[in-house]
Amino acid sequence: MNHRARAAALKRLDAFVGEWQVDASFPGSLPGRSVFEWALDRQYLIQRSMAPHPAPRSLAVVSVDPKTGAYTQHYFDSRGVTRVYAMLLGRGTWILTRESPDFSPLDFNQRFIGKFSRDGSTIKGSWETSRKRGEPWAKDFDLTFSRVGPERRGPVQAS
Repeated sequence: MNHRARAAALKRLDAFVGEWQVDASFPGSLPGRSVFEWALDRQYLIQRSMAPHPAPRSLAVVSVDPKTGAYTQHYFDSRGVTRVYAMLLGRGTWILTRESPDFSPLDFNQRFIGKFSRDGSTIKGSWETSRKRGEPWAKDFDLTFSRVGPERRGPVQAS
């Protein structure tokens, strides 16, 4: 991957930058918030999420592999959970997938699929689980991200 392609992959992550209200679909859940911001000269995208108990607070770092251009999300939370997700972003869709053990045991596979609204102000998605690779995915819960600020200009870029 050349420097220009890496820069373009990082630029696509601008779709996340800002503050978001996060609403989960499980009973009794209250809104949380998530803030995305650049770190280390725009080489990493940081996501900090805060939510009322019992949801954990979390920190995630998104990077771009300089050889392949693939995104990786490194996830850490207030329960002490550490995970690594393969991440895709393109055509208005955000996908996180974890199907291999990493820093924590893999008791089940996880996947999040979110769709950006045309104006980039909302991401509607669902977390899903499966017991083994190749088995059907089952919805765990829905998440909706609604942009609070700063306002993003224009639609989400396709890759």
